[in-house]
Amino acid sequence: MYGIVFGCIVPHPPIIVPDIGRGRESEISSTIDAMEKVAQSLAQARPDVIYVISPHGTAHYQAMGVVTAKNLKGDLRSWGADNLHFRFDNDADAVDALQIEAKTENVPLVPIGERGYNLDHGVLVPFYFLRKKVNNVPIVPLTFCWLPLGIHYQFGRAIAQTALNMGKRAAIVASGDLSHRLIPDAPAGYDEMGAVFDKKIVDAVASMDADSVLNMDPDLVERAGECGMRSITILMGALEGLDVESEVLSYEGPFGVGYMVAALSVKNESKKEDLKAEKLQPVIDLAKSAVESYVRKGDVSTPEYDAEELKQKAGVFVSIKRKGELRGCIGTFEPTRENVAEEIISSAIGAASRDPRFNPVSPAELDDLEYSVDILSQPEPVDNLDDMDVKKYGVIVEGHGRRGLLLPDLETVDTVQQQIEIARAKAGLDPDEPIKLYRFSVKRYR
Repeated sequence: MYGIVFGCIVPHPPIIVPDIGRGRESEISSTIDAMEKVAQSLAQARPDVIYVISPHGTAHYQAMGVVTAKNLKGDLRSWGADNLHFRFDNDADAVDALQIEAKTENVPLVPIGERGYNLDHGVLVPFYFLRKKVNNVPIVPLTFCWLPLGIHYQFGRAIAQTALNMGKRAAIVASGDLSHRLIPDAPAGYDEMGAVFDKKIVDAVASMDADSVLNMDPDLVERAGECGMRSITILMGALEGLDVESEVLSYEGPFGVGYMVAALSVKNESKKEDLKAEKLQPVIDLAKSAVESYVRKGDVSTPEYDAEELKQKAGVFVSIKRKGELRGCIGTFEPTRENVAEEIISSAIGAASRDPRFNPVSPAELDDLEYSVDILSQPEPVDNLDDMDVKKYGVIVEGHGRRGLLLPDLETVDTVQQQIEIARAKAGLDPDEPIKLYRFSVKRYR
């Protein structure tokens, strides 16, 4: 079983390393004490591999990065510490497995450092403390990108699934500082919203509120001048569905940059197994067999099924992708057939043959197709946009007898307003036309 067993959020100011601080590290002693505690908690989790996310590694604008070099090294000479040299082993199997899982989850991930890689201070400063307790554990360095936060969250899920697939105990170190604009002498200048941003992040981590991070005001994030938000988002995605005890061990910012240290201990490692089991239920097989039977033979399949969920009534959407690109999506707002199984069969065939945006699926494409099925809850009216959440709820826009629907948790949709505008356009409604809003949740299989 296994999977993610521990996570932590750590800052990376070189000044906390005594060889660099030369006494000034005493000004952020709370951070140093917290780093020592995190190191102890990490060791107690007994990880087989540690994924470390740094904002300062080799980054690509539209793809995450994973270091593939076998041997990892680095030093802090550029910060004045000539005698500090680091060497780590990478986990080649974990790297390969993550690249496969990222592709499955449609998360862009590129290899970096194939011929060698110099670790940056976003890795080395935290591991100055962490390696004292886990010096023989291999690490897998990762970098983030500038795609929407939802993609980063999905990347975290891919990391967790990789560890689960491999049966490894995995830990994640999310390296990142918070606002760089806390005081007039701060590295990026002063902005009064820097402290506001930091409090929101600290509160969200303390309560494990991923939605607050994912839906934070982009203007607030920009004004904060942070570097750790995406690292934190990836970590939260990896911890989704787990019983996590989150403890913010310290927060301070005497030099104008917010430094938070948090330990996120996994208390129940079996819940991630439940997520894996959900993927293995017969829902996807039903959609896949329906499409293949129809495309190859022109038959509408009527398979037997035992799952209780397939015997109930609900609206269903089936999405088909080919090599990561959408190939068709058709569904129903509300039940139109006797049960969910029949809805899946009908929508799957429709996605393969009747989506007006695409040509019908050909037999030659069948082996390359990937399926996801969303089973919808009963829609409920929405009077206040604060009751919406793009990650949790889909939206239905209704006006002049027309309706447009948008599913939740889509890669390119980050705000409720964006979600509503897309659904409005789907319904063919002008921007100034009055509308009614409904929300719904989904149970997603893929």
